[in-house]
Amino acid sequence: MAVSTADFDYLRQLVHNHSGVVLHADKTYLAELYLQPIAESAGFSSIAELVTYLQAQPFGSLHTQAIEALVTNETSFFRDVYPFEALKDFVLPELIEKRAIERSLNIWCAACSNGQEPYSIAMLINEHFPVLANWSVRLIASDFSSKVLARASKGCYNQLEIKRGLAKPLREKYFQKLSSDWKIKEVISQRVEFRQINLLQSWSSLPEIDIIFLRNILIYFDIATKKALLKKVKQHLRPDGFLFLGSGETTINLDKSFKRVQFDKGICYRLHDAESRTINV
Repeated sequence: MAVSTADFDYLRQLVHNHSGVVLHADKTYLAELYLQPIAESAGFSSIAELVTYLQAQPFGSLHTQAIEALVTNETSFFRDVYPFEALKDFVLPELIEKRAIERSLNIWCAACSNGQEPYSIAMLINEHFPVLANWSVRLIASDFSSKVLARASKGCYNQLEIKRGLAKPLREKYFQKLSSDWKIKEVISQRVEFRQINLLQSWSSLPEIDIIFLRNILIYFDIATKKALLKKVKQHLRPDGFLFLGSGETTINLDKSFKRVQFDKGICYRLHDAESRTINV
């Protein structure tokens, strides 16, 4: 069902105000594809009626449903592979050596979507770093969407999702077949701590982080929002920590506090210095 320019402009502003995501004007197909079921479920005959209702009402659950439907949640296991190779071969070995006395690590997946990224990290740790079994390792996975967090915490994936990026040995070892779906086993799921965090709002509940995965997120934000998020990263990342961004993302021309570091084909970012850092944001 076609969405008018005026209605889509309202939806774009709604999404931007509450998630920071910028929807371009040529993305009307997202509304046409994903909002019709919401409109019908709420008793409206069209998306236009739904939008009229949203415009007239205070922000509520229906607004949240519309926003979550319009924000992309594309992900896969071990997506782009090279960051995970860098994590395994360089980043974790370095941090394990540096944290040998305190024996603790904090890792944060800042927009975990349906959970494939944090579960990939958990499997990698389980496979390659038995030394961490007796450490305090917090793997925090967050998203602004309660809907995707609920799905991520269940750890169930269909046949198409399970094949994307996940090697068969890992599937056989860490997943249980349930009818047509695959459910991740407790040995991995118990490693991940899911939280609802809107990146535009406070991060004050987070501890200092050793490794931040903020991958394939900045591309959806405008420049001002990107700079604000990197400022928050700077305040929560430990001085010798690591920031992973998506392959098409960078801190260049956004924040001079970060330097680009390359480990073979994997790229990440580190702080130039650790001056004037605070935790309350």
